[in-house]
Amino acid sequence: MAYTYRIVNVFAEAPLAGNPLCVFEDARGLDDATMQALALQFNLSETTFILPSAVASARVRIFTPTFEMPFAGHPTLGTAHVARALGLGGDALTLEMKAGIIPVRADGDRWTLTAAAPKAHAPSATRAALASALGLDEADVGASPLWVDTGSQQLIVPLTSFAAVRRCSPKSERLASVTGDGPRVLAYVFAREGDHVLARFFFDKHGAIIEDPGTGSACANLGGWLVATGAPRPQRIVVDQGAAVGRPCRLTLTVDADGAIGVGGRVIELGRGTLALDAPA
Repeated sequence: MAYTYRIVNVFAEAPLAGNPLCVFEDARGLDDATMQALALQFNLSETTFILPSAVASARVRIFTPTFEMPFAGHPTLGTAHVARALGLGGDALTLEMKAGIIPVRADGDRWTLTAAAPKAHAPSATRAALASALGLDEADVGASPLWVDTGSQQLIVPLTSFAAVRRCSPKSERLASVTGDGPRVLAYVFAREGDHVLARFFFDKHGAIIEDPGTGSACANLGGWLVATGAPRPQRIVVDQGAAVGRPCRLTLTVDADGAIGVGGRVIELGRGTLALDAPA
């Protein structure tokens, strides 16, 4: 059986920038184990699989190389771009995910998703413990670190300067010790200057800390952090991420007067292919 896929770069301002994503155009016939194995085969941050939906433009499943996710930002935008190209919707479509139905809209090749309403709670770790886990001084950690969930729960840690964001050097064991009250070992750190945010996202993979180039779900959770901390609304913020790993990403974050959160970025298709999954003779 042959399955076609596309490689797209999300949050990309140039063809070889952004966060790469593999999208399988029609995943009918693939079981869970095979989807997971394909995600490991491509070994990107995420690989998505498009399926028919009775309630949305398409149903989408999202796999990292090691587990399935209920929602993620750059897979949502990249998959929407492919779904439109396949004729499954136009410039406004909906994607059915395990986290719910996500509305997505386009202006050319720039896509924006509407995130779910945020849920938030304070971490059990102290600011000093968070700073140590991130390889920083306590003075580098700003006010109100929070666990935030707009579809995928993450620890959102405000820092006091762009320099502190650049200095971050988390250690797996220390990060695990401060994220024990959450679903996984991860942290999204950011600092803000005016309407510009510099951010980095770290997560544990088999005991090693990996840095993601562009994290739409965490950007949505940053919007949730703004809502939870009572920041003025509306807001429109430009978020830069990924320079530290050589894959610069630019995301846009909006929080409207009612607290609705939008995350957007440009999607560029890089290539297509066909994968044969027939067993060898």
